[in-house]
Amino acid sequence: MQKIKIVTDSSVDLREEVLNKYGITKIPLTLFIDGESYLDGVDISPDEFLKRMERAAELPKSSQPPVGRFVEIYNELGKDGSKILSIHMTGKMSGTVRTAEQAAEMSEADVTVIDSCYISRALSFQVIEAAKMAETGCSVEDIIAKLSEIRSQTKLYVVVDTLENLVKGGRIGKAKGFIGSLLNIKPIANLDTGELTPVTKVRSHAQVVKFLTNQLMEELKGKQLLKVGLVHAGGHELAHKLKEKIYELTGFGEIEIETTTPVISTHTGLGAIGFMYWAK
Repeated sequence: MQKIKIVTDSSVDLREEVLNKYGITKIPLTLFIDGESYLDGVDISPDEFLKRMERAAELPKSSQPPVGRFVEIYNELGKDGSKILSIHMTGKMSGTVRTAEQAAEMSEADVTVIDSCYISRALSFQVIEAAKMAETGCSVEDIIAKLSEIRSQTKLYVVVDTLENLVKGGRIGKAKGFIGSLLNIKPIANLDTGELTPVTKVRSHAQVVKFLTNQLMEELKGKQLLKVGLVHAGGHELAHKLKEKIYELTGFGEIEIETTTPVISTHTGLGAIGFMYWAK
């Protein structure tokens, strides 16, 4: 039976022990801050990055892995005849998936590249399910079909304390409508069709929790909640309050709170949270 190996990028927000458990290969993006470069999750941790970002003179930047690095990894993973499924963050917010596609054409291995249309734990829903299916002997075609289903059943919301980083980083997409009169406003956007789209604006963390849990309960009608992801960029207190309210309303307790990857926090800015779930 031909083996399928799973590759992703460092926007996936999964700890090394989880990646190792499922045999997933992660290719790190590169971060630039105050004239120095770091490999995401290799040379600098998410928490260390937040401290550096708070003190940074200029907005940090991120860059997709070089095409040669993808080719090198694809060739290494595929040298035993394995097929490779490479699943990446939304192409509307990063060039990573396009670079992976270029590398797939150059590689000697049999590589299929998937744009997850998501980031963070919403990306991980697809990556982990792909790894589980590959382990049980499913075909590439079956896995791709399942990933498409998961995408259609996934929701992701982003709450930011400031739009400064999103605007400067050019990652704001349709959320440009939020700019202006943002004093004491907490903008909420969702990642819809692969890019940030405005949803609403609220004035307090309590209203953030109320809005997001109301959205969850409305969208959960007739569905089963399978996965929840909660990440933050210095917004741990808000994330914790949201977790408590979700548990109170649904009884769903399998929610871990993680500091998000610098690839995401550099664009969302300090105080942001990401809330995502998979329900069917």
